[in-house]
Amino acid sequence: MSFAKHGLQVFDIPITVLPSDIDDNDHVNNVVYLRWIFDVALAHWNASASDAMKQVYGWVATRHEIDYRREAVFGDAIVARTWIGAVDSRRFERHTEIVRTADDHVLARGRSLWTLIARDTGRITRIPPDMVTLFSAYMHPA
Repeated sequence: MSFAKHGLQVFDIPITVLPSDIDDNDHVNNVVYLRWIFDVALAHWNASASDAMKQVYGWVATRHEIDYRREAVFGDAIVARTWIGAVDSRRFERHTEIVRTADDHVLARGRSLWTLIARDTGRITRIPPDMVTLFSAYMHPA
């Protein structure tokens, strides 16, 4: 799924808060937000990349920053939204918002750096121009 954010493409997935997401403070544990950031990034890759591209390349996260703004509780309907920021020869900067759909409140914002690897060697590799083109609709200027 995707929607336009300020006229630019954003990829999103729906999320339902599960009992296993809740910590002893009766709200979603902070580490769950990180899992959701992974989930939406990988869903975006899997929905966009060709099977051939997915066989040759993979991604590893090398940095995460998360700002927690509001809590989520059991039963909340959530959407995770992601888009691409800066791109260099080996990394995509990926932004994520976790939003409660009932009131459109942003629960968390994340910024991650994802590095491209070659699956056959497990080593960092250059991002090919066709991959940049593939994700260009989701690239937002800084």
